[in-house]
Amino acid sequence: MNKYLLGTILSVTSLVYAITGAAQKRVVLDNYYNNETNAKTGLPFHYLWADTAISGFSQFGDLFKAKGAVLSTLTTKPDKQSLKNADIFIMVDPDTKDESANPKYMDATTAASIAAWVKQGGVFLLMANNYKNAELDSIGLLTQYFGMQFTHETLHPELSEKGKPRNFNSCASINLPNHALFAGVSKVFLKEVAPITLEGPAKAILMENGQTLIAEAKYGKGYVLVIGDPWLYNEYIEHFYLPADFENGKAARNLVNLLMSK
Repeated sequence: MNKYLLGTILSVTSLVYAITGAAQKRVVLDNYYNNETNAKTGLPFHYLWADTAISGFSQFGDLFKAKGAVLSTLTTKPDKQSLKNADIFIMVDPDTKDESANPKYMDATTAASIAAWVKQGGVFLLMANNYKNAELDSIGLLTQYFGMQFTHETLHPELSEKGKPRNFNSCASINLPNHALFAGVSKVFLKEVAPITLEGPAKAILMENGQTLIAEAKYGKGYVLVIGDPWLYNEYIEHFYLPADFENGKAARNLVNLLMSK
């Protein structure tokens, strides 16, 4: 083959790889700190890509894949090696003793490893839960790097009466800020949320009555977004239960766009 033709082919191939490879984000979901097993099936479930029931993250994952992302699940403790190829790392609802026979708790070494990964340019999404449904104390070893701590309070309890239809509006947020997360969104559903205290680099995204429900921080070259609720699992991402005026699906697409853009 003509060496000039070969050089042209290699140059074009490199260009195509650079364009497609650079655009393809690798999104890693934790299955170490959130590691629940369905008592009926014996299979892992709850906030996982492969879980297509209302408890799963399959629809959230589909939004990432629609943007060209590659999804994976991390079943071991996060560290420098396991995160080195990740662009976005997501942790959800760390287990309590009621959820797992052997819950895993954040430790100082792992927290430092995750924070170092963010500092080098990683994008980290933490979706916790209220103190009754997630282990929030040890996770503070990690969130302290970003100027955030969860408190043992619960915002947005669902105020439904027995025997009557669910009161979705008791968990509604409608006074949404001018932020990319809520672009074009007028109403979202957030249930039983742990509020977040802020200092240092942390900034509130969504506040109600002086308390922070969602926060963000720039940390080194990286970006962090934290919310005290699993929020965007299949049950509430679109309208499986939610009335049509809730726009969790639109907020989910905004969140994916925001994280991918970082």
